[in-house]
Amino acid sequence: MKRWLKPNVSASDEANERPSTSKVKRRKFSDEYLAFGLSSITLNGEERPQCVICYEFLSNESMKPAKLRRHLETKHQELCEKSKAFFKIKATELKRSKKTMMKTATGTNNESAVLASYQVSLLVAKSGEPHTIAEELILPCAKIMVSAMLGDKASKELNVISLSNSTVKKRIDDMSKNVEEQLILNIKASRFYALQLDESTDISNDANLLAYVRYEHNDSISEDFLFCMPLPSHTTGEAIFEVLNNSMSTNEITWDKCVAVSTDGAGAMTGTRICLQAHVKKMNTSIIWHHCCIHGEALAAKNMPEELKAVLDDLVRVVNFIKARPLNSRIFGIICEEMGSIHKQLLLHAEVRWLSRGKVVSRVFELRDEIRMFFLNNSVSSVHKHAAHFDDFGWLTMAAYLADIFSALNDLNLGLQGRDNNIFQVEDKIETMIKKLNLWTNRTIQKNFNHFPMLSAFLESSGGGAMLPTEVQDEIIKHLRAWKSSFRSYFPLPNKNKNWIINPFNTDVSDITDLTTAQENQLIEIFCDSVLKRNFKESSSSSFWINVRNDYEEISEEALKHLLLFSTTYLCEKAFSALVYTKTSTETDYKWNPV
Repeated sequence: MKRWLKPNVSASDEANERPSTSKVKRRKFSDEYLAFGLSSITLNGEERPQCVICYEFLSNESMKPAKLRRHLETKHQELCEKSKAFFKIKATELKRSKKTMMKTATGTNNESAVLASYQVSLLVAKSGEPHTIAEELILPCAKIMVSAMLGDKASKELNVISLSNSTVKKRIDDMSKNVEEQLILNIKASRFYALQLDESTDISNDANLLAYVRYEHNDSISEDFLFCMPLPSHTTGEAIFEVLNNSMSTNEITWDKCVAVSTDGAGAMTGTRICLQAHVKKMNTSIIWHHCCIHGEALAAKNMPEELKAVLDDLVRVVNFIKARPLNSRIFGIICEEMGSIHKQLLLHAEVRWLSRGKVVSRVFELRDEIRMFFLNNSVSSVHKHAAHFDDFGWLTMAAYLADIFSALNDLNLGLQGRDNNIFQVEDKIETMIKKLNLWTNRTIQKNFNHFPMLSAFLESSGGGAMLPTEVQDEIIKHLRAWKSSFRSYFPLPNKNKNWIINPFNTDVSDITDLTTAQENQLIEIFCDSVLKRNFKESSSSSFWINVRNDYEEISEEALKHLLLFSTTYLCEKAFSALVYTKTSTETDYKWNPV
């Protein structure tokens, strides 16, 4: 009775107080289990099996031949026929790697100091700053903060943390090697993988090849940085393939698992005879070769009527005139300040930057009154031709339209960027843009400009029922139609035969023409399974198809091949930006190692 009167007694406490009637049975490891690819490890005083292939820990209750065999057959089906000697070698390698990790983690007497050194080194690596920043800035700052908060005695404890330039480099190399080993193991364990490749030259005039990989892992699709390798001399397709193939061979990654390669439109990448595509296709003819959708969008947007192109060139020249001279830039800033402008400076145009045109044109049109005032106060004769534009109503309406249309293009570009985008999401966004162009064309014909906010606001602010000049209206219609045609030429209509991948429960199998008999039957079985339909609503497409792979292998693999494909080379472009930032002009003589 006393026990029941105790307040706030948890269920676990009650269980602990009950007399035990039987001991929990702890199973012991047998050397025979090595035939199933399992070795032994002790965790928290309990002996548990550990897979020598994927390093996964199993529970003590799983230490039964049937359950251990199930792990091998489910996770490593391709190794079921391997002998016990093969797994013994793998167990030895696992044991050796554990010793190496222990040695690395306990290099000094103070394990906490070593851990702190690794954690700080990781932050330095992520920041892209020189390794010396740890010893020259981070450690002194840490000492100051600890001394102020906890006293000088606590501050002196930080002296045991090694953060020298060479130590930070060693720590980063250790972590990099460990991450690479894990990544290679994950790629090998995946049924398929896809690559994203790009080549570029950095500020040191060194040519680099970057690669990202997408693969299945832990019931989802993962994408990770694979390598950055220098190209010794030429950047031909053959030279690029040699570097790529050597990396794949070194890591024992086979080409037969590669389902897709995504690159930009460079000739060295996409040629079908002597370039990279031709060499890769020789290794695996079924590989899908994909052109980056962001580059395709940028190329499609280059199609522009002469009149609008001339206005765009005028806008760029205006910006260059003001920004190229420090005095002009300062005077313009003062004018903007006096007129109460939100922005005080113009933006320079760079053709290689995806969002440049939209931002430059929008800023010029926003500051058109300030620019006009600047030219009126400037006595240089060469500015008169620029000043005349800002008194030309027709020119200003075309500038307003360009600001609107390039802003819409920027929105599309941003939508195509980012991680974890699949080809179906990108196709939807491109189709949306094409339909918008068609709608905007019809509305412009009807003299409805509400879809162009800057143009519409400018016409309203002009007063007196200002109307868009007919010749400007014709130029806008011509431009919208040209863009629609260009986008369609770069992005053909989506293949409806692949819609089942995105939604297998809204598909008529009889309309699909490119599936095998087994795949068709499995798709029908999935379509009729109400449990799977509920699961599909609660998960992503990739997770759904990976989770059904055991029961519907053929159709799952077909879906996965298309979901793995990179729709853009955004990750490579972002990595190049990080590389340029890291390789600053003061570090160009540093010996860089491939990663």
